[in-house]
Amino acid sequence: MTQNFFQTFILLLLVTDPFGNVPLFAAALNPVTPARRPRIVVRECAIAFAVLLIFMFFGRHFLSALQLSEVSLRIGGSVILLLIAIRMIFPHPDGVMGRTEGGEPFIVPLAIPALAGPSALATVLLFSRESTGEVLVHVAALGAVGVVWLSVFLSAEKLQKALGSQVMTAFERLMGLILTAMSIEMLLGGVREFVKTL
Repeated sequence: MTQNFFQTFILLLLVTDPFGNVPLFAAALNPVTPARRPRIVVRECAIAFAVLLIFMFFGRHFLSALQLSEVSLRIGGSVILLLIAIRMIFPHPDGVMGRTEGGEPFIVPLAIPALAGPSALATVLLFSRESTGEVLVHVAALGAVGVVWLSVFLSAEKLQKALGSQVMTAFERLMGLILTAMSIEMLLGGVREFVKTL
């Protein structure tokens, strides 16, 4: 059971990629006052955790009720990620996620798709097939990953100050390039899966 927990923890950590999402969080929270940022981080992490938890238990029923396939979820998520990546590489006056009420992000793009993205949702959907005991281990692993999210993103501002704005800007654009490649790969993977169903 311990090995299963560790494997699930590493898998979820890789698919949610909190360290790779630091530039996205930093860019999205840039217009927000420093005092408000920790609350937004906690809120977005809680939303992402709740979405993944719900998908772990009810994801398949939700998709079938809406007559949606995992392929459409994957392709749709890849398009959103591509748009975010383009804005990371070519800065827009309205920021990474466009103009928002009060200048702060809400659900998109931080909770979804940055943390609870197509890869993470597809991963937790696979867990729903397993026994109750194994699902409880997966829930515990997801909780541990949530703690990592909070520790990484709450310290993102200090990291940004330590490295400086120029280094963070360069890192953000580099991550934008990587995110572009990831979104295209996700899109191609979705298209391949769709072609197999024809």
